[in-house]
Amino acid sequence: MKKLVRYLKDFKKQLIIGPFFKLLEAIFELIIPLVIADIIDHGVANGDKAYVLKMGGVMILLGVLGLCFALICQYSAARASQGVGTKLRNDLFSHINHLSYKEIDELGTNSLITRITNDVNQMQVVVAMLIRLVIRAPFLIIGSAVMALFIDLKLGLIFLVVAPLVAGVLYWIMSRSVPFYKVRQSKLDRVSLITRENLSGARVIRAFSKKEQEQKRFDEANDEVADVAVRVGKLSAILNPATFTILNVAIIIIIWFGGIRVDHGILTQGEIIAFVNYMTQISLALVVVANLVVIFTKGSASAARINEIFQTKTSIMEGTKDKLPKEQQKAQTPKIEFRDVSFSYLGNEEYSLEHLNATIERGQTIGIIGGTGSGKTTLVNLMPRFYEATQGTILVDGVDVREYSFEALRKQFGIVPQKAALFSGTILENLRFAKEDATMDEIQKAVRIAQAEEFIQSKQEGFDTVVAQGGKNLSGGQKQRLTIARALVGNPEVLILDDSASALDFATDAKLRTAIHENCKGMTVFIVSQRANAIKYADQIIVLDDGVVEGIGTHKELFESCEVYREICLSQLSEEEVQR
Repeated sequence: MKKLVRYLKDFKKQLIIGPFFKLLEAIFELIIPLVIADIIDHGVANGDKAYVLKMGGVMILLGVLGLCFALICQYSAARASQGVGTKLRNDLFSHINHLSYKEIDELGTNSLITRITNDVNQMQVVVAMLIRLVIRAPFLIIGSAVMALFIDLKLGLIFLVVAPLVAGVLYWIMSRSVPFYKVRQSKLDRVSLITRENLSGARVIRAFSKKEQEQKRFDEANDEVADVAVRVGKLSAILNPATFTILNVAIIIIIWFGGIRVDHGILTQGEIIAFVNYMTQISLALVVVANLVVIFTKGSASAARINEIFQTKTSIMEGTKDKLPKEQQKAQTPKIEFRDVSFSYLGNEEYSLEHLNATIERGQTIGIIGGTGSGKTTLVNLMPRFYEATQGTILVDGVDVREYSFEALRKQFGIVPQKAALFSGTILENLRFAKEDATMDEIQKAVRIAQAEEFIQSKQEGFDTVVAQGGKNLSGGQKQRLTIARALVGNPEVLILDDSASALDFATDAKLRTAIHENCKGMTVFIVSQRANAIKYADQIIVLDDGVVEGIGTHKELFESCEVYREICLSQLSEEEVQR
């Protein structure tokens, strides 16, 4: 948790005011037993009602002041804890957004969500308890013991025996329960994963009638969390009986020996009551200490998980080149060039893409085809540096992609991913995602090219139609067309269509490709597809098979020279259609 202390620096005032007023409240709480003793010894013993009422008023005043001080402390704790939580979430979110696909894959989306929510909430509780109770509880324990010794040294020695006994019980229980809290957080990650999968894949689960199986899977994961909680609960259940047994025995001893000392005139009845009150205060304070140990143990586990994210650095270092090459330099170099590029995913010794050498000129349309898992998406993800090439060099406008800043590099690309991803909001807000100040003329042009104009106009609210989370209220084809239009609004130099027309019928797909060809002159277009017909008229076609480049060329050249491409074509088209 030491590494997260820096988040408290903006709340120094609350860290001073909160504990200070809580300390004042604790002082008043220590005074009250003395007031009670005074009431008994002087007011009750002498039958002086006026004195009882007077001292009773003092007790009420102490209580009211203590309440006010407690409220000030509570307010300070709330301000500091919520402020720390807000800053921590913002920094976590920002840091996660700077990580590459590799680190996000490694940490896991479900784990990241749990850490930015559950673990940060736990840190907020730690900050609140730090301000409210960390000083108060120990002060009450020490203060009660000192006050008891001040009243009677010999009887006060009972406190010096009881405190180590209770501390020993606390240590024994906490030392055995601490490991379970760390295990519990990892179990929660599993519950989060299953929940996320079920919510995002609800339609698939229902389509395959797998509700019962998924319910069983969730119950098993949930039971694992519950089992850990029960085991901790069993240990924690020993805490209160054990401590209260020790403290109640101590109270009996105080009353027994205190009574003897009262008979001898060494102590008064009021002082014995004060002794019992101080012992009760110690018992309550020790229970608070036990809860603090639990809270800080959970906080320590959460802090370690949060720090793991902060310690995870992106494997892709950003370049410093902010300006794009001048037009003269661009004219003299290919738009994109692959030089012996190979790539393997984390933990995989085999290459997903091997020894790719290709030159793509400005304005060309490039088709990428191959079977499932052949490396098509991997290839297009390397260009904007979503992943870093394991070997080789990729040049954009004659400059190594590693030299560009992320903004300078990625603003050249318009990317339509395999899975159409839309955000909650209106259609217009989604289309302006790439360019916030896009005019309606630019948007309408992009929509026409993407073949989305007709279905948008058919909506009663047109561009103001609300898109549900993930585009659940749109068909697959409508979502794909909107994501294509969104990429086109930014007028990118390179457009990547990663199997983004799979939900379109053949006629719409053909119209889309024709519209892009006619309206996007000078734009370099990559079409990733498993349909031979979709990439048939590309200027160059890259054929991949299990990460290996089997051929690069035109449709006619590859059909004659590349066996893999020939098999793909003939499996989808007749000989006559291939020759057209």
